[in-house]
Amino acid sequence: MSVNLNLEKSSIKDQRISTVRKITISGIAMALYITIMFFTQGFAFGQFQIRIATSIYALSAIYPFLIIPLGFSNLLSNTLMGGMGIFDMAGGLFVGIITSSLIYIVKKYRLNDWLIALPIIFIPGLVVPIWLSYIIHVPYMILATSVVIGQIIPGIVGVILVKQLRGKI
Repeated sequence: MSVNLNLEKSSIKDQRISTVRKITISGIAMALYITIMFFTQGFAFGQFQIRIATSIYALSAIYPFLIIPLGFSNLLSNTLMGGMGIFDMAGGLFVGIITSSLIYIVKKYRLNDWLIALPIIFIPGLVVPIWLSYIIHVPYMILATSVVIGQIIPGIVGVILVKQLRGKI
């Protein structure tokens, strides 16, 4: 009986992720997000945005502890590369956290993986234009339409990431 009890404790312990590993994975995800933003900034900012880096939000389906770090990744990339000011920086943090949280909810309720694409497409697509339309003087509906269209590719890439990486990292 004590052997079985020890085996059960061992398997439970193996399923938990250490704090050091969470910090490491968070750092890697943040660095990956910012690096992708750096190399794709030519088409990731402004009226027509295709932010491939937002596909990284999908990783919160695998690791929910990434919700806050992914929000901060957006804040940092908007700070370093965006040039749109404090509203864009704070808004990016908010959008990153909300998007990642909704992705986690999809996973928590064991919904179809393809539903992960919806928050990646529609949260940035419909929320970012609220302040960005004011900053760059483009009507909300035009900007929202272009951002939503630009987020379709990252949404699909995010689903593929989850399907390929689940259980492997």
